Formats: sequence, C-alpha cells, structure tokens
Amino acid sequence: MHGSIAYAVPTAEGAIQIAMEQTDVTLHGLPVLVIGYGRIGSVLANKLSALGVQVTVSARSCRDIARIEAAGMAAADTRRLTEILDGFPLVFNTVPAAVLGAAELAKLPAESLVIDLASQPGGIDLAATPPAGVRVIHALSLPGKAAPVTASIAVRDTIYAILNEEGIL
Repeated sequence: MHGSIAYAVPTAEGAIQIAMEQTDVTLHGLPVLVIGYGRIGSVLANKLSALGVQVTVSARSCRDIARIEAAGMAAADTRRLTEILDGFPLVFNTVPAAVLGAAELAKLPAESLVIDLASQPGGIDLAATPPAGVRVIHALSLPGKAAPVTASIAVRDTIYAILNEEGIL
C-alpha cells in the first residue's frame, strides 16, 4: 500500500473511533457527511459505508463526484454546504481550508458533532463560534494517536519510496 494512503487508514479508523465514543447512537444508518474526497476523505467514506452509514461526500471536482457516486455514496458540492448541512448530525471535515464558517455551523442540527481531521489550519473558521449544542473536535495528528506503529511504518515507507524515486537508494 502506498505510504500516503496507508497513513490515511489510521486517520480514518481513529476518526470512526472518536465518533463512536462521542455519540450515543450507532453509526449504522446514521446520515453522515464527509467533506473532501482526497486521501483521507476517500478512505474514511469507504470505511463508513462498509459500516452501513448513510454516507454523503462533498467534493469540488466533477471527477471526484463521479467517483463518489460510482462507489455507491451520495455526492454533494463542497461550495454549497449551507444547503445540506441541516441533514447531518455527524460531519467529518478533511479539507485543510476554512470550509465551515459561522454560516455553515449555524445550519447544523442541534446536538451535532463535527470532527475536523484536516491538517493546519483545519477546516473550521476559528473565528466562528459553533451554535449551542454543536460540538467540534479538532482531531489533528490522529494517525500517531490512534495507531502509532502503523503510522510510523507508513511514514518510513513513504520516505523510502521518495528516496527510491529520486535515485538516492
């Protein structure tokens, strides 16, 4: 498995663990939004789908939207989040840009949970205050926390692959 994808696996598993620990319902059948369909978003969406979650994934490119739909999941346009956020009690963000500002957070249902997996600066506007009842968890550096051995192996393998590509090894 390519290192960057291998690093996405502990992130996805750790995110699911957090969601299970922080909610009082099963994930099975729950409508969940994954924002972004890059390495982490795609792995996370597939793992959630395998658990029977009603997964919607937002993306910007037509190519990604086609891939999401081909995988049997619902797709949405990331640029139009305010139109759909009211239907998701659980949201995972993987986009490292402020895609969730005050307007978007205000659209979330009461008692919803947002788990931000994006690298710095994260995907939630730090100046935006979530409405009462909406919880936000910034789950940065998750691979090293959820599965440190697997994460370190993925980093090692990625470094070796880069050194091989550059002809250094």
